[in-house]
Amino acid sequence: MNISLLKEICETPGAPGYEHPIRKLILQETINLGDNVSVDNMGNVTVFKKGKSNKKVMVAAHMDEIGFMVTHIDDNGFIRFTTLGGFDPKTLTAQRVLIHGKTDIVGVMGSKPIHLMSPEEREKPPKISDFFIDTGMKPSEVKEIVQIGNTITRERQLIEMGDCINCKSLDNRISVYILIETLKRLRDIPYDLYAVFTVQEEVGIRGAQVATLGIKPDFGFGLDTTIAYDVPGSKEHEQVTRLGKGAGIKIMDSSVICDSRMVKYMKTVADKNTISWQAEILTGGGTDTSGIQRMTAGGAITGAVSIPTRHIHQVIEMVNKQDVEDSINLLKHCIEELDQFDWAHF
Repeated sequence: MNISLLKEICETPGAPGYEHPIRKLILQETINLGDNVSVDNMGNVTVFKKGKSNKKVMVAAHMDEIGFMVTHIDDNGFIRFTTLGGFDPKTLTAQRVLIHGKTDIVGVMGSKPIHLMSPEEREKPPKISDFFIDTGMKPSEVKEIVQIGNTITRERQLIEMGDCINCKSLDNRISVYILIETLKRLRDIPYDLYAVFTVQEEVGIRGAQVATLGIKPDFGFGLDTTIAYDVPGSKEHEQVTRLGKGAGIKIMDSSVICDSRMVKYMKTVADKNTISWQAEILTGGGTDTSGIQRMTAGGAITGAVSIPTRHIHQVIEMVNKQDVEDSINLLKHCIEELDQFDWAHF
């Protein structure tokens, strides 16, 4: 794995609607990986590779990460915020963040100390509104640098842990990495490929919808993380996927039922090329896959490669290196072999 590239991708900020830092990096890494690279009005980056025929294949990996937005700065310099994407409040206590004002400054998520809580307060789960951000700076300094509407992202560096990678924003920067690496490995492709690094997925699959309307794909692949709940206390039927057991082939989530032909095709491709895979059914949450499938006349034949991820939507997330390699190989072969399957029959 190109750990240095993945580290840069994960650590570069890009909250929904404010993806410009990560978009700049993606453009830098993909400029020579296609016949044309473009950016639309919403900020989606599309890398186009010409195929042997004019049928269209769209692959979407969202570049945005869950984050926050400044809503208020009080007279003591403490910052209040709202969320951009889904957070579990209990994971925020005492965590460091970066506030992206005129310059980036570090803050820490503060809340009422347990010593001062009433017995009733101790028993209640925390709410986002219980938290504030402390920069350790004078109020005048904070207000000089930070404005209402500035974005905030998590502050964490990438590390390797055993067979795994651990960092913030692996949802969905691991897919950004996988799509870049897939573009590097592709050779002859049967159909025109549109590799789209989408925006604003975490707040409603917005970028993928706009990109799909423009591309009008015949085939589509979502590329995103999924839950690996293979941890103490989980029941086997709750796990969704497990780390180290291969790429996830999505069957459904709460926003999409993948085309049965595509699911069959992806399983066939994986087995033919000796790629480890596991079936994924996610009863909560959605991905760009639904936007690709639905936002074109008649729909697109769509499936998804899902990367098993522990501790998802928390301050840190974890993926297995071999699962990442399996996901790259599965996506590559699925793109290259699309013309070798009978798509006429459900």
